[in-house]
Amino acid sequence: MASPALKDLPKVAENLKSQLEGFNTEKLKNASTQEKIILPSAQDVAAEKTQQSLCAGIASFNQSKLKHTETNEKNPLPNSEVIAQEKEKINFITGIENFDPSKLKHTETCEKNQLPSKEAIEEEKKA
Repeated sequence: MASPALKDLPKVAENLKSQLEGFNTEKLKNASTQEKIILPSAQDVAAEKTQQSLCAGIASFNQSKLKHTETNEKNPLPNSEVIAQEKEKINFITGIENFDPSKLKHTETCEKNQLPSKEAIEEEKKA
């Protein structure tokens, strides 16, 4: 690739050109740079390699090596006793939820434990 001709180069304003030529680099402050790119650790690389090898093993797995198996379902249905207990519990709960308090009879409370009179209390205090 050939370098561009002088006429093709961009033109710089005279005042900017004089500022660039007279710039003193000693006025610049020293700055330390910090690298922001964090490389993966050896553990991360090893974990990624094992993950890739697992995926490759799954993709290239030969299904003809599998054996046919019969499954035995071990989820027994509840017997009649369990069903009867559950129905009784449901009936009890619905009876409580649907209780009609208007069917109750009115009752009068009679207090049979009578308190002693004032005279009896005074006599006990004196004795």
